[in-house]
Amino acid sequence: METRNSKRLFIAGHRGMAGSAILRRFKDSDFELLYADRDELDLCDAGQVDQYFSAHRPDGVILAAAKVGGIFANEQSPVDFLTDNVLMATHVINAAFRHSVRRLLYLGSSCIYPRDSEQPIQENSLLSAPLEKTNEAYALAKIIGLKLCQAYRSQHGVQFHSVMPTNLYGAGDNYHRENSHVLPGLLRRFHEAKVAGAESVVIWGTGTARREFLHVDDLADAVCFVFGLADPPEWVNVGTGNDLTILALAHLIADVVGYQGEIQIDPSRPDGAPAKRLDMTLLHQLGWKHRIELEDGLKMTYRSFLQELDSDALRES
Repeated sequence: METRNSKRLFIAGHRGMAGSAILRRFKDSDFELLYADRDELDLCDAGQVDQYFSAHRPDGVILAAAKVGGIFANEQSPVDFLTDNVLMATHVINAAFRHSVRRLLYLGSSCIYPRDSEQPIQENSLLSAPLEKTNEAYALAKIIGLKLCQAYRSQHGVQFHSVMPTNLYGAGDNYHRENSHVLPGLLRRFHEAKVAGAESVVIWGTGTARREFLHVDDLADAVCFVFGLADPPEWVNVGTGNDLTILALAHLIADVVGYQGEIQIDPSRPDGAPAKRLDMTLLHQLGWKHRIELEDGLKMTYRSFLQELDSDALRES
């Protein structure tokens, strides 16, 4: 891994699933790692962010902080998802430039791409058509962060760049019954159905929407790889290049959990975008590929879920 550009590395959002995995990945690096809890540093407060950068003088930044949630949360709170994510991105990126940060990597999301993008989705699909309505606010905020990095790089020549991960899962995920993403939501639902001996589990939508999933440890490895590139792309997709239907995912999770009841669909609930599979050509050409296949990753995640549940550390935010 290239380390010449940075010595003190600030990981923003180190408590989240992605940020904590990135922190674990960089623990054995040559970087001096900087991070702060939310009660120490509110990234939505420009003054606090500026003071933090002034006091700690990081050489590099990985911006993994975000307000995230599933379809229900995005539909219920679009103002929060738009405002909080725009504020965090702009405050950290602007402060990084003001305080002469040498390198910044921003974590976006595959939801930045148009709803009906040609599959698999290439990086140049950005802004080519309308977004998916159910998470439009979050997607717009993420696009602003990406474009701000691009603008700083174009105008000032700094190495500010982005990665666009697909749907993530793994240790430290959010298992809130309404606000979680689809995979942790289903995992918890099937676990509780198994414990309760329920005869059936209902999943949202038709089950036909297709999604791609990346284990968060693979994301952290990709971030480390891209952060070390001498001349990284302005933004690059990070995923597996493989997808499956939500119904197939539900059956796979049920098998991992050991639930043997019936799986039903609820077509009255939204599906979201019909498909979201990333084109991984660019990152593969650069030299990185995922290592954790979905079934193995689900087994790892279920073990983590049980440990977090037993230790009363399960995230439900």
